[in-house]
Amino acid sequence: MAWTRRAFGLTALAAGCASAPRGEDVIITGGPIYSGGGRVEAVRIRDGRFVFVGALADARVGGPAREIDLGGAAAFPGFCDSHVHLVGVGMAAMVLDLVGVASIAALQQQLRAYAVAHPDGPIIGRGWIETHWPERRFPTRADIDAVVSDRPVFLERIDGHAAVANTAALTLGQIGESTPDPGGGRIERDASGAATGMLIDNATALVQSRLPAPTPAMRREALRQAAQIYAARGWTGVANMSTSGEEAMLFLEFATNQALPLHADIYLTPEASDPLFVRGPFGMGRAHVRGVKLYMDGALGSRGAALLAPYNDAAGSGLLVTPAEEVARFARRARERGVQVAAHAIGDRGNRLVLDAYRDAFADNPTALRAARWRIEHAQVLAPGDIPRFAGMGVIASMQPSHAISDMHFAPARLGEARLGGAYAWASLLRSGATIAAGSDAPVEKGDPLIEFYAACHRHDLNGFAGPNWRLDEAVSRAQALAMLTSAGAYAAFSENERGDIAVGKRADLSCFSVDLMTCAPEEIPRARAVLTICEGEVTHAS
Repeated sequence: MAWTRRAFGLTALAAGCASAPRGEDVIITGGPIYSGGGRVEAVRIRDGRFVFVGALADARVGGPAREIDLGGAAAFPGFCDSHVHLVGVGMAAMVLDLVGVASIAALQQQLRAYAVAHPDGPIIGRGWIETHWPERRFPTRADIDAVVSDRPVFLERIDGHAAVANTAALTLGQIGESTPDPGGGRIERDASGAATGMLIDNATALVQSRLPAPTPAMRREALRQAAQIYAARGWTGVANMSTSGEEAMLFLEFATNQALPLHADIYLTPEASDPLFVRGPFGMGRAHVRGVKLYMDGALGSRGAALLAPYNDAAGSGLLVTPAEEVARFARRARERGVQVAAHAIGDRGNRLVLDAYRDAFADNPTALRAARWRIEHAQVLAPGDIPRFAGMGVIASMQPSHAISDMHFAPARLGEARLGGAYAWASLLRSGATIAAGSDAPVEKGDPLIEFYAACHRHDLNGFAGPNWRLDEAVSRAQALAMLTSAGAYAAFSENERGDIAVGKRADLSCFSVDLMTCAPEEIPRARAVLTICEGEVTHAS
């Protein structure tokens, strides 16, 4: 009943949608501008759309206009993060930030300082990753108890698919020696059978569900901050994944009040999806509910990604977070209702099972699957035989280039040499004819369009390193990287006629950076900055 009332609220917001007021014509010039037709000198914007693309002299014809000089910066179609958790980006600033901690000792030091500064209540943190740590292991509850033992501590790994809990948190979650692993999850145990404190995938909910939930005010502030952060980084659009009903309400409210500085295509959690199945895609202004996000498996770093063969560096083949038959049932229902599906799949088994579920849901009419534009989120590790299935079926590969330059430090150990050929296989997918919509998966990654572009076309980490077996031939051209971050994202959200390119009649979305991404040295790309962001003709960031 709670969601039914909220769904009514969404309907009311949709009915009250209003258009933002428009002002004078604007001409953008003074630097290279890359449109689908090539490099141009100027664009003219009127009422939120491009009305001219071409030579500056011709742009000035047609009456007075305010000119914005790029000062040598380069302009591109608006960049779209095709996979992000935007409220999570904002919430990350409100909890213990463990991104970049270099060891268990460093984690303990930051936890100790945070505990002193926040003396009351449970401690929640996120962002650690153990692959570079000198200890070469996951943290344990003993590590956390040594610093904080009198109240629950719950620290998520950077991928959000694993967490370490102290003894107080395990007690809160009623996790003991006899607690069974939940479906799609694993409680890590030592040789004696005692829980180590590490919880994988669905096991994290045993504790997380008992921790205080963020207040509505916290969620509102998180979305506000994150949207501004994203505009300042140069993004003009996002596909927001695993969106709760409460979060969807916030997006739609912000859009109604013209307080959303970017386009937001929303993919709900299954629990929040009932209104979508009743009335189909809906939205207002810059926010639209497009589909539903499912989970098939876990993450590679925490060995939860479902593989066809066991991990190379540990026992087991990963986890199915959702039973395959449940995903298949959901896919059939979504096809009947015309709802777009986006399914998380990282391992080669997870990806195959999702492809099979999609195929079976459209068994009587395969061409309808192409029109439905269903997506696989991440598509990180693919069996070679499954790569051409994306193009053949019309399934969109929603991939995050930065995962490859983060994961290169542990993926070879997890997968072994043979499976690397199908890992982060951007060039192979594009050669087969597939569409890749690129994003960041922030807050798992930073959420920086320049890092995503750099990773896609250079495939080295931010220190310039790439291992000898890291398949540099899977890097893409700069033109392909640009398309993955612009036009492909628009296509994946059924918006290619409205945005994704600089062309007359399309919405005036521009991402302008301090360097020319198409010509500069690769190492300059992640060091650049966004100097101007324009969404529907509105300047949402300038520096």
